Amino acid sequence: MADTMMTNGDTRIPAERAEVRQLRETPRASVLIIGGGINGVGTFRDLALQGVDVALVERGDYCQGASGASSHMIHGGIRYLENGEFRLVRESVVERNGLLKTAPHYVKPLQTTIPIFSTFSGVLAAPLRFITHRQHGQPRERGAFLIKAGLTMYDWFSRAGGAVPRHRFAGRRASLAQLPDLRPDVRYTATYFDASVHNPERMTLDVLRDGLNANPEVRATNYVSAVSRSGESVMLRDELTGAEFPFTADVIVNATGAWVDGTNESLGEPSAFMGGTKGSHIVLDHPELLAACAGREMFFENTDGRIVLIYPIEDRVLVGTTDIDVDVNEPAVCTPEEVDYFIDLVGQVFPRIAVEPGHVVYSFSGVRPLPRHDATQPGFVSRDYRIEKREDRIAGQSVTTLSLVGGKWTTFRALSEHLTDDVLEVLGKPRTVSTAGLAIGGGADFPKTPSAEKAWIMAHARDGLSAERVEVLLTRYGTRAAEVIDHLRAGADKDLDSTPELSQRELAYMVEHEQIGHLIDVLIRRTSLAFRGLVTAELLSELGESLAPLLGWDAETIASEIKDAQRVLREWHTVELKDLVA
Repeated sequence: MADTMMTNGDTRIPAERAEVRQLRETPRASVLIIGGGINGVGTFRDLALQGVDVALVERGDYCQGASGASSHMIHGGIRYLENGEFRLVRESVVERNGLLKTAPHYVKPLQTTIPIFSTFSGVLAAPLRFITHRQHGQPRERGAFLIKAGLTMYDWFSRAGGAVPRHRFAGRRASLAQLPDLRPDVRYTATYFDASVHNPERMTLDVLRDGLNANPEVRATNYVSAVSRSGESVMLRDELTGAEFPFTADVIVNATGAWVDGTNESLGEPSAFMGGTKGSHIVLDHPELLAACAGREMFFENTDGRIVLIYPIEDRVLVGTTDIDVDVNEPAVCTPEEVDYFIDLVGQVFPRIAVEPGHVVYSFSGVRPLPRHDATQPGFVSRDYRIEKREDRIAGQSVTTLSLVGGKWTTFRALSEHLTDDVLEVLGKPRTVSTAGLAIGGGADFPKTPSAEKAWIMAHARDGLSAERVEVLLTRYGTRAAEVIDHLRAGADKDLDSTPELSQRELAYMVEHEQIGHLIDVLIRRTSLAFRGLVTAELLSELGESLAPLLGWDAETIASEIKDAQRVLREWHTVELKDLVA
């Protein structure tokens, strides 16, 4: 937390953050993790639980890259069966079932429905796709026979730790009775259960906090990048101040996602492991479409053969996703063409519901950390992960670099366990704690039923704190909301005028416990205000003024932070604010 700003001539430089100071003053750890997405943070937590001295740095904010730009799904990956990735499917359903139990505050069951318009279509093409991992000729939709076979196999994989019902089929009449806005020529619907994570950014912060609480020796810092290597030391740069300093570790874990090769190159270890693809999404404020979904995800095959989805998140509807080969050095943004694509595909399922660009309140895009795939079509690239190991002798010291290639949200715990075991092997230390079944942050003792949630809320709604406000806090923090509520009541508090979902003391709590570096962090990764299209010019101005005394910002910095937040929302998320603050 920066309390003041230093002056250098006419330039005001933010004071060094306490987290950065800890790295600089003790510039060594057994393990240095580079990358603060869910896989890096999950590995950080696991190593901390084993008593390992581990440090983590992230060049932006936590969960700012692909981890925050996902389809918000926690799923077994039914379509991976067609690629023959049976190990990944089994691991995914086991981890999905586990997260429903260990992170119930963020991971929720999701009823998923596949609309089907033929019976035997694709039967001849499917074996060829399975063998060659390529699309041959024009895409052929998968008919009821293929989907039934796939879901039957999926149910079999889901038995392990089974926490979800088996799939069911419905004919045309029953399907339209349940979902009357569906295309009238639908023949069947197939419904099964997966899960979703409504707030992946906050879940990443929860996992990080668990790691920090598990071991007093560990350290984690956002807005710090690894820029080069000098001898045995990695040069780190504080992206908020520009200061650079050396840091050494016995093991370096490169968990920078699609940028693994770039990170290795900066460390003097060029690699060619990655070949990421861009996935974009839009968020719609559309009550009619929300009602048409009836609380279900619509998961189906577009006419181009791409598997796409439409599903409700709170009072919004998420639509995605594309799968396009990209250069990771180019900005990953949702283009107008992709928006048109999404609007068109909604019409293919719900033809009577009109969707226009004006319904889009937010968009986002990320680069999946897929392995290099050369001529393989993006949809057939493996979603599994592997770990590449490199050992070097530098200045008489042994340094091991582990590069993570691939990985997905659903399997982050199992992947982190794998990475941690590889690190422990290098360090010659045993595993002492398992993360399997271990509650994540605010998922501990989370109410198991809607009535229990209501009772929790009413028990904490007192001393001027409304039930509506407590509900927001429980959704945002899980049962860790009790700690936040104690913080709010420990002093004079005031809700922000521009939103009922934040107060002055909650912002102070975030600054103290969640490493806010920029104003935009609050809007996108500490709350869901941007995702839901609730950012206003008034909110930007009030946030800037409220954060200033907490982070040592002067008037010039406030103006710069507001301007930067406007730019990020406009250029990266297609959010245009009227009457922008000057």
